[in-house]
Amino acid sequence: MSHKRYPEQFKIEAVKQVTVAGHSVADVAQRLGTTTHSLYAWIKRYGPDSEEHLQQSAESAEIRRLQKELKRVTEERDLLKKAAAYFASHPE
Repeated sequence: MSHKRYPEQFKIEAVKQVTVAGHSVADVAQRLGTTTHSLYAWIKRYGPDSEEHLQQSAESAEIRRLQKELKRVTEERDLLKKAAAYFASHPE
């Protein structure tokens, strides 16, 4: 029996068809030409409750937080630059 190797992205997309799109495991497995056993294993590894998925979600949240902070700090810097230029051009 030959074991077919699937790329990781293929597995993740297959899991999304079940977890996000709501298709049945049997239907997705049949359409993709894999076994339900393999698909259940992929769901366990790449699904919404997997450790890897939770870590990626935490990393994404941290990235969003840092982007928001960067935007705020950039706006503050730009405001201070404008204030410095104004006061430099209007000496008392």
